[in-house]
Amino acid sequence: MVEAKNFRDELIANARAIVRPGYGILAADESTGTIGQRFAKIDVENTEENRRAYRELLFTTEGLEKHISGVILFEETLGQKTTDGVLFPELLQSKGIIPGIKVDKGLVIIPGTNEENATTGLDGLAERCQKYYSQGARFAKWRAVVKIGNGRPSLAAIIETAHTLARYAAICQANGLVPIVEPEILTDGDHSIEVCAEVSERVFRQCVQALQEQKLLLEGLLLKPNMVTQGATSTDKKSAAEIAWYTVRTLSRTIVPAIPGITFLSGGQSEEEATLNLNEMNKLDSKIRPWALSFSYGRALQSSTLKAWSGKPENVKAAQEALLTRARANSEATLGSYAGGAAGDSASQYVANYSY
Repeated sequence: MVEAKNFRDELIANARAIVRPGYGILAADESTGTIGQRFAKIDVENTEENRRAYRELLFTTEGLEKHISGVILFEETLGQKTTDGVLFPELLQSKGIIPGIKVDKGLVIIPGTNEENATTGLDGLAERCQKYYSQGARFAKWRAVVKIGNGRPSLAAIIETAHTLARYAAICQANGLVPIVEPEILTDGDHSIEVCAEVSERVFRQCVQALQEQKLLLEGLLLKPNMVTQGATSTDKKSAAEIAWYTVRTLSRTIVPAIPGITFLSGGQSEEEATLNLNEMNKLDSKIRPWALSFSYGRALQSSTLKAWSGKPENVKAAQEALLTRARANSEATLGSYAGGAAGDSASQYVANYSY
């Protein structure tokens, strides 16, 4: 294995490039099963060719490179090509977009806990990272989830989450991939925003400690956390300004300034909610947010795009315009300049106990 220090400058440069002002990540790493569920909603058959055609629609959107700095791919997608025969990673690189790759293998239950989860995929990860790097990937994503309610999260689950994320991140850096560390606090439940903030603090603090203990190059990784919100079934809905304040306060208490950027997941929020919340965060005093605050959205960038496409070739341009509209809105949100009102899907994307 190549020593991580040999990739030091490259890791730092790529991490900074991903979260430079005005840019964020398109998460197009849905598994075969998950994209099948989304295709079913628009009456599109879940075939390899339809998956390829849809990803080509996303990646060939003219002007996408003005707002999107990185795209997370699924393993199948990493080896697919455009109808003109260009590999997707090469296409993205030609547009100045950095290709990334989802590397975890999904969730399992931790024995002895109340249905809490561990993420699998460490076995063989080094070899896979070497392969992905040779295919053009320069960053990676690994999702861990934490649940709130009924005595959760347990200390065992928090420690498992932090340790596994740090191990994954170390393996990625040793093989040239910027790791995106994703400790997602699920929104399932009717808990308050204060409870989410307290749990998020405990989890984020443990994660940073694990990263430091395993001697990660903090300047060469990114964090992909949840925003701090009330539970999905809570009736005490908070404004974008309140969510922004609780989120940035939580991060300021736990995340060291050496980490260059926070690329939020949307966590089932509607397209507009995810954008407005991010925009409010970037309007806060910069002294309390030393990291870039950006986005790594899947559903919150693709919902209206999928509906506009509906699997029909004649709808490709309309679907690409829908994607570009949301990408532009989120680009503005990273600068705190989004005025609201961009066309998009206003429906919640929440799915209970979400996995993909």
